[in-house]
Amino acid sequence: MDLHILDHRLRVTSISKTGLVHFTHPLIKLIFLRNRSRCKFLSLTETPENYTVVLDEEGFKELQPSEHLQVEGSTWLTLNVVSNGNASSSSQAVGVTKIAKSVIAPLAEQNVSVFMLSTYQTDFILVREKDLSVVIHTLQEEFNIYREVGGESVPIHQQDTQNGLQKNGKDVVKATVHPVLIPENQFCVMSLDPDTLPAIATTLIDVLFYSNSLKEEPHPSEDIQCVKFFSFSLIDGYISLVMDTEAQRRFPADLLFTSSSGELWRMVRIGGQPLGFDECGIVAQISQPLADSDISAYYISTFSFDHALVPEEDIVTVTDMLLKQRKDPAC
Repeated sequence: MDLHILDHRLRVTSISKTGLVHFTHPLIKLIFLRNRSRCKFLSLTETPENYTVVLDEEGFKELQPSEHLQVEGSTWLTLNVVSNGNASSSSQAVGVTKIAKSVIAPLAEQNVSVFMLSTYQTDFILVREKDLSVVIHTLQEEFNIYREVGGESVPIHQQDTQNGLQKNGKDVVKATVHPVLIPENQFCVMSLDPDTLPAIATTLIDVLFYSNSLKEEPHPSEDIQCVKFFSFSLIDGYISLVMDTEAQRRFPADLLFTSSSGELWRMVRIGGQPLGFDECGIVAQISQPLADSDISAYYISTFSFDHALVPEEDIVTVTDMLLKQRKDPAC
């Protein structure tokens, strides 16, 4: 397999719910006016706590400093695994599961913190720029590694990096097994032709920016265990959306598309309190047992918590697996 270090240098930020009004102008520009910005990587995810915005340096310039904006101090690089052009069999697990053993687990063992962003199209593994040499040393036996430079993929050879492994590769501490919450929402992972984005603009603006205002009275049957989660990504011209079925019903059915099977997903929300960015092995905690059981999963990290989406038909198995892991972290 090939591992590509993409030509994006990213910042991970958080906008408070109360402060969103100060950022609607730049966010609308980044989402809808692509010709007005050179931003090539934008991901916006709403959770109950805040809005996580991951964007490249050009996009980051659009966000003005504010008491409502938190910025993680590191610059992050984007990794993407390509299976040498061979499409995976439909019977194989997809998402973070397929890279759990080859990427996620080895990096956790070397104390490299990762920030995951699964989209409809692919999985992005974000690592801190300062950890790049460690990443290359750790993964070079498993992958042909390339770095995008000016639109070209340039191979990286072992002699190109030196002494990287020693930086993080000592005193590895076993990761904490974090508590998980499994909400009742059903989720969809979908995409959209960028040319049809204007056709859903008003609905998307309403869902993204007004979902917390003018609250409707809750329906008597509404499950209090449902959580607010909506993710929009516009990366290198490709759009990915993750939303629950309630939000999906607000969009025109003929514009959003998903896989032919139209599967529904359930969420595993990781963390009893905000996770922070320095702990290693959080993604591995979830992805490793899923990989062992060949269960597909999308994985979306946010500023405060992590989220894995697994097929609805597997949620009982996953719940039992994670409860067992919580009781016996060694298993």
